[in-house]
Amino acid sequence: MISVTKKKRELKSLVYVVLANYVLIPDIGSTEWVEQNLLNLGSKVVAYLNVDCAVQGPGFFAGATPQLDNLLIEVAKKVQDPDSESMTIYDNWMITNKVINIQRLSGVDSDFAPLLQHAGVPSVDLYYGRDFPVYHTAFDSYNWMTNHGDPLFQRHVAVAGVWGLLALRLADDPILPFNCVSYTEQLWNYRNLLRNLVKGNVSLHPITASIQELASAAEEAEGEAKERNSEFLILKKRTLNDRLMLAERGFLDADGLQGRKWFKHLVTFMGLIISGLSIFGECFMPCSFSLSFALSLYSSVSSSFEKV
Repeated sequence: MISVTKKKRELKSLVYVVLANYVLIPDIGSTEWVEQNLLNLGSKVVAYLNVDCAVQGPGFFAGATPQLDNLLIEVAKKVQDPDSESMTIYDNWMITNKVINIQRLSGVDSDFAPLLQHAGVPSVDLYYGRDFPVYHTAFDSYNWMTNHGDPLFQRHVAVAGVWGLLALRLADDPILPFNCVSYTEQLWNYRNLLRNLVKGNVSLHPITASIQELASAAEEAEGEAKERNSEFLILKKRTLNDRLMLAERGFLDADGLQGRKWFKHLVTFMGLIISGLSIFGECFMPCSFSLSFALSLYSSVSSSFEKV
Protein backbone atom coordinates (compact mmCIF):
# COMPACT_ATOMS: atom_id res chain seq x y z
CA MET A 1 0.00 0.00 0.00
CA ILE A 2 1.31 3.44 -0.91
CA SER A 3 0.21 6.65 0.74
CA VAL A 4 1.25 9.97 -0.77
CA THR A 5 0.57 13.47 0.51
CA LYS A 6 1.84 16.63 -1.08
CA LYS A 7 2.54 19.99 0.52
CA LYS A 8 2.72 22.78 -2.04
CA ARG A 9 5.46 25.37 -1.74
CA GLU A 10 6.40 28.36 -3.83
CA LEU A 11 8.90 26.50 -5.98
CA LYS A 12 8.99 22.89 -4.83
CA SER A 13 6.77 20.36 -3.09
CA LEU A 14 7.54 17.80 -0.41
CA VAL A 15 6.07 14.41 -1.29
CA TYR A 16 5.81 11.82 1.49
CA VAL A 17 5.72 8.23 0.29
CA VAL A 18 5.08 5.11 2.37
CA LEU A 19 6.33 2.07 0.47
CA ALA A 20 5.21 -1.43 1.47
CA ASN A 21 6.47 -4.95 0.68
CA TYR A 22 10.06 -3.97 1.42
CA VAL A 23 11.15 -7.46 2.47
CA LEU A 24 10.35 -8.95 -0.92
CA ILE A 25 13.33 -8.88 -3.24
CA PRO A 26 13.67 -6.63 -5.09
CA ASP A 27 11.76 -4.00 -3.03
CA ILE A 28 8.45 -4.63 -4.77
CA GLY A 29 6.58 -1.65 -3.33
CA SER A 30 9.12 0.99 -4.30
CA THR A 31 9.96 -0.72 -7.60
CA GLU A 32 6.33 -0.74 -8.75
CA TRP A 33 5.82 2.86 -7.61
CA VAL A 34 8.92 4.05 -9.48
CA GLU A 35 7.95 2.21 -12.65
CA GLN A 36 4.41 3.60 -12.54
CA ASN A 37 5.62 7.18 -11.93
CA LEU A 38 8.83 7.12 -13.94
CA LEU A 39 7.94 10.02 -16.23
CA ASN A 40 7.11 12.39 -13.36
CA LEU A 41 10.08 11.25 -11.32
CA GLY A 42 12.47 11.83 -14.19
CA SER A 43 11.20 15.32 -14.99
CA LYS A 44 10.37 16.73 -11.56
CA VAL A 45 12.02 15.01 -8.59
CA VAL A 46 14.98 16.82 -7.03
CA ALA A 47 16.06 14.19 -4.48
CA TYR A 48 14.89 11.20 -2.46
CA LEU A 49 15.48 10.97 1.31
CA ASN A 50 15.33 7.38 2.49
CA VAL A 51 14.71 6.23 6.06
CA ASP A 52 14.28 2.48 6.32
CA CYS A 53 15.29 1.21 9.76
CA ALA A 54 15.83 4.58 11.40
CA VAL A 55 17.44 3.10 14.51
CA GLN A 56 19.19 -0.25 14.84
CA GLY A 57 21.61 0.69 17.62
CA PRO A 58 24.38 3.24 18.35
CA GLY A 59 26.38 5.21 15.78
CA PHE A 60 25.19 7.48 12.96
CA PHE A 61 25.52 6.20 9.42
CA ALA A 62 24.61 7.90 6.16
CA GLY A 63 24.80 7.13 2.48
CA ALA A 64 24.32 9.52 -0.42
CA THR A 65 25.06 10.29 -4.01
CA PRO A 66 28.18 12.52 -4.01
CA GLN A 67 26.54 15.85 -4.89
CA LEU A 68 24.68 15.68 -1.57
CA ASP A 69 27.76 15.06 0.61
CA ASN A 70 28.36 18.69 1.56
CA LEU A 71 24.71 19.32 2.39
CA LEU A 72 24.61 16.23 4.58
CA ILE A 73 27.70 17.39 6.48
CA GLU A 74 26.27 20.91 6.95
CA VAL A 75 23.06 19.50 8.38
CA ALA A 76 24.91 17.06 10.67
CA LYS A 77 26.64 20.06 12.24
CA LYS A 78 23.26 21.50 13.28
CA VAL A 79 21.63 18.50 14.94
CA GLN A 80 22.48 17.56 18.53
CA ASP A 81 24.01 14.14 19.01
CA PRO A 82 21.50 11.96 20.92
CA ASP A 83 24.23 10.24 22.93
CA SER A 84 26.14 13.37 23.99
CA GLU A 85 24.60 16.69 24.99
CA SER A 86 27.80 18.62 24.31
CA MET A 87 28.26 17.47 20.71
CA THR A 88 26.52 17.54 17.37
CA ILE A 89 26.06 14.48 15.19
CA TYR A 90 28.97 15.73 13.08
CA ASP A 91 31.27 16.00 16.12
CA ASN A 92 30.58 12.43 17.24
CA TRP A 93 30.80 11.22 13.65
CA MET A 94 34.32 12.62 13.39
CA ILE A 95 35.44 11.27 16.78
CA THR A 96 34.12 7.79 16.01
CA ASN A 97 35.40 7.44 12.45
CA LYS A 98 38.28 9.98 12.35
CA VAL A 99 36.95 10.96 8.92
CA ILE A 100 33.47 11.56 7.54
CA ASN A 101 32.59 8.34 5.80
CA ILE A 102 29.51 8.77 3.61
CA GLN A 103 28.62 5.47 2.03
CA ARG A 104 27.59 5.06 -1.59
CA LEU A 105 24.13 3.75 -2.46
CA SER A 106 25.10 0.82 -4.64
CA GLY A 107 23.03 -1.97 -3.11
CA VAL A 108 19.41 -3.03 -3.52
CA ASP A 109 18.74 -3.48 0.18
CA SER A 110 16.39 -0.51 0.54
CA ASP A 111 13.91 1.66 -1.36
CA PHE A 112 16.53 4.07 -2.68
CA ALA A 113 17.60 1.38 -5.16
CA PRO A 114 14.86 1.84 -7.80
CA LEU A 115 14.85 5.63 -7.43
CA LEU A 116 18.60 5.91 -7.98
CA GLN A 117 19.49 2.93 -10.13
CA HIS A 118 16.41 2.96 -12.36
CA ALA A 119 15.18 6.58 -12.30
CA GLY A 120 18.47 8.42 -11.62
CA VAL A 121 17.20 10.42 -8.63
CA PRO A 122 19.89 11.78 -6.24
CA SER A 123 19.36 10.03 -2.92
CA VAL A 124 20.25 9.98 0.78
CA ASP A 125 19.92 7.10 3.26
CA LEU A 126 19.97 7.72 7.04
CA TYR A 127 20.08 5.39 10.05
CA TYR A 128 21.57 4.73 13.47
CA GLY A 129 23.38 1.47 14.15
CA ARG A 130 25.12 -0.72 11.59
CA ASP A 131 24.18 -4.09 13.08
CA PHE A 132 20.59 -5.07 13.83
CA PRO A 133 20.79 -8.57 15.37
CA VAL A 134 17.05 -8.99 15.84
CA TYR A 135 16.03 -7.77 12.37
CA HIS A 136 12.94 -9.64 11.17
CA THR A 137 13.00 -12.05 14.08
CA ALA A 138 10.44 -12.61 16.84
CA PHE A 139 12.50 -10.23 18.99
CA ASP A 140 12.24 -7.33 16.52
CA SER A 141 9.72 -5.45 18.63
CA TYR A 142 8.87 -2.26 20.47
CA ASN A 143 10.09 -3.97 23.64
CA TRP A 144 13.56 -4.51 22.12
CA MET A 145 13.70 -0.88 21.00
CA THR A 146 12.73 0.54 24.40
CA ASN A 147 15.19 -1.71 26.24
CA HIS A 148 18.13 -1.87 23.85
CA GLY A 149 17.89 0.01 20.55
CA ASP A 150 16.80 3.48 21.66
CA PRO A 151 15.23 3.55 25.14
CA LEU A 152 14.46 7.28 25.13
CA PHE A 153 13.90 7.47 21.35
CA GLN A 154 16.51 10.23 21.15
CA ARG A 155 18.20 8.62 18.16
CA HIS A 156 14.88 8.59 16.36
CA VAL A 157 14.59 12.32 17.06
CA ALA A 158 18.10 12.88 15.68
CA VAL A 159 17.33 11.01 12.44
CA ALA A 160 14.12 13.01 12.08
CA GLY A 161 16.10 16.22 12.65
CA VAL A 162 18.63 15.42 9.93
CA TRP A 163 15.88 14.30 7.53
CA GLY A 164 13.82 17.42 8.23
CA LEU A 165 16.67 19.88 7.72
CA LEU A 166 17.71 18.13 4.50
CA ALA A 167 14.13 18.35 3.22
CA LEU A 168 13.85 22.05 4.15
CA ARG A 169 17.11 22.94 2.43
CA LEU A 170 16.21 21.00 -0.71
CA ALA A 171 12.73 22.56 -0.81
CA ASP A 172 13.55 26.14 0.18
CA ASP A 173 17.01 26.97 -1.16
CA PRO A 174 16.63 29.15 -4.29
CA ILE A 175 19.51 27.20 -5.85
CA LEU A 176 19.60 23.47 -5.23
CA PRO A 177 22.32 22.73 -2.63
CA PHE A 178 24.08 20.23 -4.89
CA ASN A 179 27.87 20.21 -5.15
CA CYS A 180 28.72 18.42 -8.37
CA VAL A 181 32.41 19.20 -7.84
CA SER A 182 32.46 16.57 -5.08
CA TYR A 183 30.94 14.14 -7.60
CA THR A 184 33.81 14.66 -10.01
CA GLU A 185 36.34 14.24 -7.19
CA GLN A 186 34.79 10.87 -6.40
CA LEU A 187 34.95 9.89 -10.05
CA TRP A 188 38.65 10.80 -10.25
CA ASN A 189 39.38 8.51 -7.30
CA TYR A 190 37.70 5.58 -8.97
CA ARG A 191 39.21 6.33 -12.34
CA ASN A 192 42.60 6.02 -10.64
CA LEU A 193 41.62 2.65 -9.18
CA LEU A 194 40.51 1.49 -12.60
CA ARG A 195 43.84 2.66 -14.05
CA ASN A 196 45.66 0.47 -11.55
CA LEU A 197 43.50 -2.49 -12.53
CA VAL A 198 44.07 -2.28 -16.28
CA LYS A 199 47.81 -1.49 -15.84
CA GLY A 200 48.08 0.37 -19.13
CA ASN A 201 46.59 -2.44 -21.22
CA VAL A 202 43.52 -0.36 -22.07
CA SER A 203 43.36 3.36 -22.78
CA LEU A 204 41.25 5.24 -20.27
CA HIS A 205 41.44 8.47 -22.25
CA PRO A 206 37.66 8.55 -23.02
CA ILE A 207 36.83 8.35 -19.32
CA THR A 208 39.54 10.84 -18.38
CA ALA A 209 38.41 13.36 -20.99
CA SER A 210 34.77 12.96 -19.97
CA ILE A 211 35.52 13.51 -16.27
CA GLN A 212 37.55 16.59 -17.17
CA GLU A 213 34.64 17.94 -19.18
CA LEU A 214 32.23 17.17 -16.34
CA ALA A 215 34.58 18.82 -13.83
CA SER A 216 34.61 22.02 -15.88
CA ALA A 217 30.82 22.02 -16.11
CA ALA A 218 30.55 21.36 -12.36
CA GLU A 219 32.86 24.26 -11.52
CA GLU A 220 30.91 26.52 -13.85
CA ALA A 221 27.65 25.53 -12.15
CA GLU A 222 29.23 26.11 -8.73
CA GLY A 223 30.24 29.62 -9.82
CA GLU A 224 26.76 30.37 -11.13
CA ALA A 225 25.21 29.19 -7.87
CA LYS A 226 27.23 31.79 -5.96
CA GLU A 227 25.97 34.68 -8.08
CA ARG A 228 23.59 36.93 -6.17
CA ASN A 229 23.42 40.07 -8.30
CA SER A 230 20.28 41.53 -9.80
CA GLU A 231 21.11 40.11 -13.22
CA PHE A 232 20.72 36.58 -11.91
CA LEU A 233 17.10 36.37 -13.00
CA ILE A 234 14.48 33.81 -12.04
CA LEU A 235 14.71 32.13 -15.44
CA LYS A 236 18.47 31.75 -15.05
CA LYS A 237 17.99 30.22 -11.60
CA ARG A 238 15.45 27.78 -13.01
CA THR A 239 17.82 26.78 -15.79
CA LEU A 240 20.65 26.16 -13.34
CA ASN A 241 18.37 24.16 -11.04
CA ASP A 242 17.22 22.03 -13.96
CA ARG A 243 20.84 21.30 -14.87
CA LEU A 244 21.67 20.34 -11.28
CA MET A 245 18.55 18.19 -10.93
CA LEU A 246 19.04 16.36 -14.23
CA ALA A 247 22.78 15.75 -13.86
CA GLU A 248 22.26 12.38 -12.15
CA ARG A 249 19.91 11.30 -14.96
CA GLY A 250 22.82 11.77 -17.36
CA PHE A 251 24.43 8.63 -15.96
CA LEU A 252 21.50 6.43 -17.00
CA ASP A 253 21.75 4.11 -19.98
CA ALA A 254 18.34 3.62 -21.61
CA ASP A 255 19.31 0.05 -22.58
CA GLY A 256 20.39 -0.88 -19.05
CA LEU A 257 23.52 -2.59 -17.81
CA GLN A 258 24.92 -5.63 -19.53
CA GLY A 259 23.11 -8.68 -18.19
CA ARG A 260 20.97 -6.49 -15.88
CA LYS A 261 18.75 -4.45 -18.15
CA TRP A 262 16.55 -3.07 -15.37
CA PHE A 263 19.55 -1.39 -13.69
CA LYS A 264 20.41 1.68 -15.75
CA HIS A 265 22.91 3.69 -13.67
CA LEU A 266 26.40 3.41 -15.14
CA VAL A 267 28.22 4.85 -12.14
CA THR A 268 26.50 3.33 -9.12
CA PHE A 269 25.38 -0.28 -9.26
CA MET A 270 25.62 -3.65 -7.52
CA GLY A 271 28.49 -6.04 -7.81
CA LEU A 272 28.19 -9.37 -9.55
CA ILE A 273 26.16 -11.99 -7.69
CA ILE A 274 26.52 -15.63 -8.66
CA SER A 275 24.43 -18.36 -7.04
CA GLY A 276 23.41 -15.97 -4.28
CA LEU A 277 27.00 -15.11 -3.34
CA SER A 278 28.27 -11.56 -3.66
CA ILE A 279 31.42 -11.81 -5.76
CA PHE A 280 32.35 -8.17 -6.17
CA GLY A 281 30.19 -6.57 -3.48
CA GLU A 282 28.60 -3.16 -3.83
CA CYS A 283 30.30 -0.96 -6.36
CA PHE A 284 30.85 2.62 -7.40
CA MET A 285 32.29 3.13 -10.87
CA PRO A 286 33.18 0.20 -13.14
CA CYS A 287 36.61 -0.17 -11.50
CA SER A 288 35.01 -1.87 -8.51
CA PHE A 289 33.04 -4.14 -10.81
CA SER A 290 34.38 -7.20 -12.60
CA LEU A 291 37.10 -6.18 -15.02
CA SER A 292 35.31 -7.73 -18.00
CA PHE A 293 32.21 -5.63 -17.34
CA ALA A 294 34.36 -2.57 -16.65
CA LEU A 295 36.12 -2.76 -19.98
CA SER A 296 32.88 -3.28 -21.88
CA LEU A 297 31.14 -0.40 -20.10
CA TYR A 298 33.77 2.30 -19.95
CA SER A 299 32.90 3.71 -23.37
CA SER A 300 29.23 3.84 -22.34
CA VAL A 301 30.15 5.68 -19.16
CA SER A 302 32.09 8.19 -21.23
CA SER A 303 29.12 8.92 -23.46
CA SER A 304 26.94 9.23 -20.36
CA PHE A 305 29.18 11.99 -18.99
CA GLU A 306 28.85 13.86 -22.25
CA LYS A 307 25.06 14.02 -21.76
CA VAL A 308 25.40 15.94 -18.49
